[in-house]
Amino acid sequence: MEADGLLVVHGGGPTAVINASLYGAVDEALNTPGVGRVLGALGGVGGITDGNLVDFGQVSRDKLDLLPFSPSSAIGTSRKPLEDEDYRELAHALDRQGIRWLLCTGGNGTMDTCGKIWRACHEGGVPIDVVGIPKTMDNDIAVTDHAPGFASAARYMAATTSAICCDVRGLPIHIVIVEAMGRNAGWVSASSCFADESGTGGPDLIYLPERAFDERAFLDDAQRLIDEKGSGVVVVSEGLHAADGTPVAPPLMTVGRATYFGDVSAHLAKLVISELGYKARSEKPGLIGRASIAWQSPVDREEAIGCGREATRAVLEGDSGKMVGIERLSNEPYESRLIRIPIEQVMLDERTMPDEYINERGNGVTDAFRRWCRPLLGPELPRFASFV
Repeated sequence: MEADGLLVVHGGGPTAVINASLYGAVDEALNTPGVGRVLGALGGVGGITDGNLVDFGQVSRDKLDLLPFSPSSAIGTSRKPLEDEDYRELAHALDRQGIRWLLCTGGNGTMDTCGKIWRACHEGGVPIDVVGIPKTMDNDIAVTDHAPGFASAARYMAATTSAICCDVRGLPIHIVIVEAMGRNAGWVSASSCFADESGTGGPDLIYLPERAFDERAFLDDAQRLIDEKGSGVVVVSEGLHAADGTPVAPPLMTVGRATYFGDVSAHLAKLVISELGYKARSEKPGLIGRASIAWQSPVDREEAIGCGREATRAVLEGDSGKMVGIERLSNEPYESRLIRIPIEQVMLDERTMPDEYINERGNGVTDAFRRWCRPLLGPELPRFASFV
C-alpha cells in the first residue's frame, strides 16, 4: 500500500474544542496536494491496531463544518495503557496501513505516547512523521502558554459559579462548596474568580491543589463567612491534599495515571455541618465542565483550529517529533502565535499554577492570574440583576 495517508488519533478526556483541532488538521490536510487519504482512528490508539478508521475524504462538507461546534471527541478517544512493545507494534501497524503522517491530540499522557511512537518509528526505521496537538481542560501541559480546551472549561466554570453565587445571594442560608476538575493543577478552579463579572459577586474562597489544604484554616474561613454574611461560595479542586500528600477525600479508584477522585465538595460540606453546625451543600459539575458547548470560548475554538492546521503543516514539512504550542505575545490586546516544541520537553511534564497567581493565604487568586487568564475566556459573562 502506498504510504500517502495522514491519520489523527485522540487520547485522554475530551474537551469542548478537541473537535475544533480535528477540524483544523483535517481541513488543512484535505486541501494540501500530495496527501492521499485523511483518516481518523476511531476509539483512540486501539483504532490504529484494529484498523478501525474513518476516511474524512468520504465525509460531507456539512458534517465536517459541524466539528468546531461539537462536544466530546467525534472520533472517540481512550486512556489505554501501553507497554514498550506496544509502541513498536503501533509503528508497524501504521506502516502496514500506508500511514505517512500521524497527529496525536491530547494532554500529558498522550504527548508521552506521541513521543514514544515517534521514537519507535525513528529507531525502527519506519518512515512516519509524528506531531502532537495539545489538548487538556486542566491546562497542565508544559512549555505552551496554555492548551486548547482550558479556556472553554474556564468560561464554563466562571459562568456556572456566577449563577451559584447569584442563587446564594438571593437565599443566604448556607455555605456552598463547588468542586472543579483538576488533578494536580488548579487552573480551572482559579478561573471561577471571573464569576464576579455577573455583578452579583464571585466566589468567596478558592482552594487549589498547588497549596497544602488545612482543614482547620478552611473551617476558620467558613466561620468568618457565616459570621459576616450568613453564607458563602467556596470553589475547590478535586485534587486537594494535605501537607503530607494525603487526599482530602480518598480516591475511589486509581488505574495508572487515571484517578477517580472522591467527592471533595461533599466531604467539606459535611465538615462544615458537623464542625460548625451550619447548613452546607456541595455541587460538582463533573463532565459537563469539559463538554459544555454552550460556554465554549470563541478564543479557545479559533486557537484549537489553528493548532490543528499548524500540526498538519508541521508534519507534512517533515518537522517530526514536535508538539504545537501557543506563545503569548501580549495581553492587551491579546495576541499569540503558534510555535513548535520538541515533544521530549513536554512528555509527562506537568505545569501547575505559579506562586504569583495564588494569594498569600492560599484561598484565592491574584490580579496577575486574572490578567493572564481573562483574554482567553472571550466575551464578558452576562450580567444579572439583584436588589439584595
